[in-house]
Amino acid sequence: MKITFMGAGSTVFARNIIGDCLCTPALRESEFSLYDIDGKRLEESRIILEAMNKNINSGKAVIKTYLGVENRKEALRGSDFVINAIQVGGYEPCTVTDFEIPKKYSLRQTIADTLGIGGIMRALRTIYVLEDFAKDIEEVCPDCWFLNYTNPMAMVTGYMQRYTKVKTVGLCHSVQTCSENLFKKLGMEDKLEGRKELIAGINHMAWLLDIRDKNGVDLYPEIKKRAKEKNEKEKHDDMVRFDYIDKLGYYCTESSEHNAEYNPFYIKSKYPEMIEEFQIPLDEYPRRCVNQIAGWEKEKNDILADGKITHERSNEYGSYIMEAIVTGTPYKIGGNVINNGLIDNLPADACVEVPCLVDGYGITPCRVGKLPLQLAAMNSSNIYPQLLAIEAAVTRQKKYIYQAAMMDPHTGSELSIKDIYSLVDELLAAHRDWLPEYR
Repeated sequence: MKITFMGAGSTVFARNIIGDCLCTPALRESEFSLYDIDGKRLEESRIILEAMNKNINSGKAVIKTYLGVENRKEALRGSDFVINAIQVGGYEPCTVTDFEIPKKYSLRQTIADTLGIGGIMRALRTIYVLEDFAKDIEEVCPDCWFLNYTNPMAMVTGYMQRYTKVKTVGLCHSVQTCSENLFKKLGMEDKLEGRKELIAGINHMAWLLDIRDKNGVDLYPEIKKRAKEKNEKEKHDDMVRFDYIDKLGYYCTESSEHNAEYNPFYIKSKYPEMIEEFQIPLDEYPRRCVNQIAGWEKEKNDILADGKITHERSNEYGSYIMEAIVTGTPYKIGGNVINNGLIDNLPADACVEVPCLVDGYGITPCRVGKLPLQLAAMNSSNIYPQLLAIEAAVTRQKKYIYQAAMMDPHTGSELSIKDIYSLVDELLAAHRDWLPEYR
């Protein structure tokens, strides 16, 4: 079996996903193909993964590296699974640009990798690269499964599913950690074992629709009571999502720093006091990147110094999906797939996050039905900018970028149409080396 990792220079993530495979009997003797365009990062990943293969797998796996666009097709050739974790343009210059230029227009962001003007620009850069990935996959490994971890999830995955022939599912770790983290924050850890839950919506805004204890008792009344009390009594890092529980009736999957910028409610230049009130960490992603880069240098040096790296299988979906398909043993995930009636009151073309069954036949999404109306409205406010950004990437028409930014809840609530046009033009000029020509 051949498993290819695109963006293998993302060493920490490659270590986790491939490490999981090395801990899985059905996968541990695979050939692992590592691809990146950064030779230094690729070599660091190779050294660390070779050490893991030796330490936890008795060297049973084969690890090969492929550097640069000219070797991409060989990296992919004959793959059974392709894991995608690329970040086009990296922290510098592209992520910095996505934050700094909007600041000139008084448009502030927290993460900017999923929605907002930053998410739209990241989607345009990434889809431009994935067009060539898809052509190569269709030629040299047409039967593979493409497991996409790259953000913006809904836009990138939605493009692959609607405009290529590549079998694609989008994966995020926020589904499997949602209720566990909520219970820990509310002091309800005793309810974790045997709990039953249903989560559906869109990536980073999927909803915990139903949550019951092992005896079938509805836990939402207690969750709502404790969440409201916590928001009233103390400052903490999940105030936006707890406010969702109070105002919308449901908790959602991704963090408050993410969700603060997916709507027009919390980051408002007219009400700057709300930043403190809801503990919103503006510029969080650039700050996180700087810390991660510095932390990785130390961790890398420690690992390379003694070579004693080990690994325990994580809760990331990747290895479990591959194991279920290879062995035929069923496994349930929260996957990002095209809607097509899975959620009745969301658009058919939307990329939605729903329960999926994985087995020897592949990945089969499950129908959810209707979302509560207020949750469908929140999701729809994100979906249409996503669809417009995909349309822009496919058609190369600038008007769809303007429209995506106009319809984005945060951007549209803060800027005039004139400023939105100017902002888009300035970002397109700054990113010209990473984008095709738009007309």
